[in-house]
Amino acid sequence: MIVYPFNIPKPDNSGLMYQVDKTDIFYDKLHQHEEIQLSYIIKGTGTLIVGDTINTYNDGDIFVIGSHIPHVFKSIPKSNFLSHMRTIFFTRNSFGESFFNQEAMMEIASFFERTSHGFRIESNLNELRQLFIEFGSSSTFSRFLILLNILRLMVDSDYSSLSSFTNNKKYRQVEGIRMRRVFEFVLNNYTNDIKLKDVSEVANMTKNAFCKYFRKRTGKTFIEFLNELRVEHAIRELKSDKGFTIAEIAFRSGFNNISNFNKTFKKIKNDVPSAYLRSSIYK
Repeated sequence: MIVYPFNIPKPDNSGLMYQVDKTDIFYDKLHQHEEIQLSYIIKGTGTLIVGDTINTYNDGDIFVIGSHIPHVFKSIPKSNFLSHMRTIFFTRNSFGESFFNQEAMMEIASFFERTSHGFRIESNLNELRQLFIEFGSSSTFSRFLILLNILRLMVDSDYSSLSSFTNNKKYRQVEGIRMRRVFEFVLNNYTNDIKLKDVSEVANMTKNAFCKYFRKRTGKTFIEFLNELRVEHAIRELKSDKGFTIAEIAFRSGFNNISNFNKTFKKIKNDVPSAYLRSSIYK
């Protein structure tokens, strides 16, 4: 078995990094890093876990993930389809400890406040997407200027927070690897019948110890986390127009009966599945 590092290392002297992922699936191991991550999903659909919250991602989305927030992009593989993401990495100290504290930089101060939870950009998307594309073919100095333009535009954009997790709760290496194993197991099996016994064995803990451990580190129970994951899957199925009935979607998402599915869905989304789908169509 390969043991992947939980804290992703970075090259030396790399104040500003750019990465292009064009592959079947994105890096699907829970991890964290010091760098703030700005990601533009050119092509790709799947589940994004940031800290303690489950989100979905689709073509065209732009995300900001703060320093030391555990996260994972779980792609939905498709035949003849490559997931494509462009990402900029930098830290608040990439250009010197005092650079972003200068008076001239106060215009983008709120950006760094928002990164503590991570956020999804909701407006100015076309302009931001173009800047990400330009960044890839620009010189080192031009990239610096483009980054500042991206940050300024993000401050002026509508956004939605991704998580209530803060970087003062960042995982230590050992517990990060343990949580990674748990998340990997659940992300690969959540549409099946998962027993608490099974997941606690993955964590190498007793059931009671695992329940306390998981809640302490995510702020929610394991069952709450599992149900949120299943509901997000159900929403994708509802919107996919594959012709499944709601009952079929419930079972395909890991729920063992339609009553439990409706009850759980309403608790998480404040609406029943059919009404939620109708309202999302007209947004």
